[in-house]
Amino acid sequence: MNRLYRDVAGPCLAPRGSVVCIGAFDGVHRGHRSVFDLVRQRAAALGAASIAVTFAPIPRAFFSRAVSQLSAPGEKAQAILDDGIERVLMLRFDAALAAMSAEEFIERVLVARLAAREVWVGEGFRFGHGRRGNLELLQRAGAEKGFDARQAPVYEMGGTRVSSSRVREMLAAGDFAAAAQLLGRRYTIGGHVVRGAQLGRKLGYPTANVRLGTRVAPVGGVFAVRVNGVHAEPMPGVASLGVRPTVNGKEPLLEAHLFAFDGDLYGRKIQVDFVQKLRDEEKFDSLDAMVRQIDRDARAARSILGCGTTAAAGATM
Repeated sequence: MNRLYRDVAGPCLAPRGSVVCIGAFDGVHRGHRSVFDLVRQRAAALGAASIAVTFAPIPRAFFSRAVSQLSAPGEKAQAILDDGIERVLMLRFDAALAAMSAEEFIERVLVARLAAREVWVGEGFRFGHGRRGNLELLQRAGAEKGFDARQAPVYEMGGTRVSSSRVREMLAAGDFAAAAQLLGRRYTIGGHVVRGAQLGRKLGYPTANVRLGTRVAPVGGVFAVRVNGVHAEPMPGVASLGVRPTVNGKEPLLEAHLFAFDGDLYGRKIQVDFVQKLRDEEKFDSLDAMVRQIDRDARAARSILGCGTTAAAGATM
């Protein structure tokens, strides 16, 4: 049964009614999961479906293309479903949705599409054209349309509210351990391995390459990483994320060199877990200078990851 839906229009997704949460849910961190827990519990009590309404791209990224996002749309949807939410309505945030009034959103999405019985939103939630919609408007409309609207409790750790913005700040500062505490897991970037220029192989450091497309990552530079999706256990490696200025690159690319691996990963979906930042991206005067620095990066990553310093083959890319 399909559990992910993308459009405002369509048949009702919850004939028995639904308990709905609405948000960007970027990164699906511990705060988001606390809301999902609440929605699941309320849905079970009411005999209704649990549904998350979210957006791709997130609204902030639609209005400002330079805004970084913690998770790709597919990753976000899967994480929400994995957390036990029955269905995800991931609306395409485009000009038409941005122009939709708050009242129309309520009527078309919450009433017609979802048959909402309860709607849960976060602190300061705004929606609809011009950000006119808020919790008060939802509550007034709910009294007429037959649903309750409520604010989910703020989720804090160490006295600080857990938010996607806070996670982005920690990642940008290179504090991956702190970000992992808020996320409930290490920060990852996933995708299918694509063919590159194969320069890494010629330089002795073959890489598995993942394109970011239009996604703006909250991190950049060179990192000690672990890569999932190759073997049963995560594989240690060193990775760079950036535009590769030494070779006049333009497109952002994630390049992961796996220690102690020699094989073909083209087309394989991998997840790169960021463990520790080693340095910022640099432009070198020559390829020889770049390789010398990569040697140092690889040694540092091996030490951080506890896999020794012996040279080994890498992913064939």
